[in-house]
Amino acid sequence: MRNICRQTGSVIIIVLWTAVLLTVLVTAMAGKVRLSAQTAAHNRDASRNWAQLMATVNFAEMELMLERMPAPIDQQLEESEEGEILNPAYRHDGEALELNYSAPENMVVRIYDHAGKINLNRIPRRNMQLLIEKLLGGEDAEPEEVQDLLIAWIDWTDLNDLEGLNGAEKDYYLELDQAYVPRNNPELDTVEEILHVRGFAELLEGINLDAAFTIYGNARTVNLNVATRETMRLLPGLDEELIETIIAFRELEDISNRAEIAEIIPFENLQELIPWVGTDTSNIYSIFAYPKQEFSGNALTGQRSGFQELDKDAVEPEDRVRQAYMEIVEVRSSNDLPRIYKVDPYGVLPDTAKARVEEYGIEL
Repeated sequence: MRNICRQTGSVIIIVLWTAVLLTVLVTAMAGKVRLSAQTAAHNRDASRNWAQLMATVNFAEMELMLERMPAPIDQQLEESEEGEILNPAYRHDGEALELNYSAPENMVVRIYDHAGKINLNRIPRRNMQLLIEKLLGGEDAEPEEVQDLLIAWIDWTDLNDLEGLNGAEKDYYLELDQAYVPRNNPELDTVEEILHVRGFAELLEGINLDAAFTIYGNARTVNLNVATRETMRLLPGLDEELIETIIAFRELEDISNRAEIAEIIPFENLQELIPWVGTDTSNIYSIFAYPKQEFSGNALTGQRSGFQELDKDAVEPEDRVRQAYMEIVEVRSSNDLPRIYKVDPYGVLPDTAKARVEEYGIEL
C-alpha cells in the first residue's frame, strides 16, 4: 500500500509540475504574441504619423512659397481691431498656423522667421559686448571679464592667429583636453560653434541657442514682431515684463516703426534697445511640425505622465511640447523649392506660450 501511495504521490507531483510548466509556457507565448501585436501597432502608427508629419512640413514650405507670389486683387487682407492691415509675414512668430493647404488635423505647425533672432555672423562688435554685459549681470558685470570674453570672440572670428590682450588663439585651444583650432573667420558654420569660444559655454549655459541665434541671412537687427522670447531675453533694455508686453501688443497689431515701440517701452529702456531692432523680415525660416498632444504632467517641472490625442472640438490647453521635427529652410521665390540648411528630428522648440498678461498684470 505504501508503494502504491508513493507512486500516486509522484504522479500527482509530476502532473502538477507539468501543469506549472505549461502555464509558464502559455503565459510566455501569450506575452510574446501581445508584444508582437503592440510592436506592429506602434510601427503602423509611427509610419502614419511620419507620413502626416512630412506632409505638414511640405505644406508649410508651400505656404512660404505662396507668400512670394503677388496677392490676388480680391484677396481679403487680415486687419487689426483698429482697422490696420496686418503684415502676413509677421505670422511667422511661432504661433500655431492654419495653412492654405490644410495640414492633417492632428498636426501642429509653427514657423519662425530668422529675422527674430540674433545673427552671430553679422552682429557688430559693440552689440556683442552689450550682449555679454547683459548675460553677466548688466551694470554689475565685471569690465575685465566682459573684455576677456569679447577679445576671445574677436580672436575666434578674425582672420589671423594673432592673440589679442587676454585673448585666446590657436595655442590656447590646442592645449585643451580635446584640442581644436579656432575658426579665424567671421562666418560660423553652426550656432553651436559659439560654445567652442573660450568662456562662452559657461556664459550661454541653459540658453536654447537655436531659438536665440541664427547664422543665416544678412540681418544685423532683430524684428520684434517675430522675435522669440529667448532672443528678447538677451536684448539690452528688456526684462520679462517688457517682453510679455511686446508679445501681447503684437498679438493685437503690428509694430511698424520705432515710434510704436516707444508706446510700449519706457524711454530709458528704449535707448538701450534701439540699436538692436529693425522691421525687416528674412527668407530664412525654422519650420517645426509635430502631432497635436495634450500634456497631462506637471506644468512646472515638465515631468510628463502621458500624452493623449486632443478632441478637435475641445478647448486647446497651453502647448507643453518641447521637441519636434525641425527644418531650417531658405525660400527665395515661388518658383524654386526651398533650400534646406538643417534637419533635426528632435529640435527644441522656442517658448511657444501666448503673452503671459495675467502673470505680469499687463494692460494694453
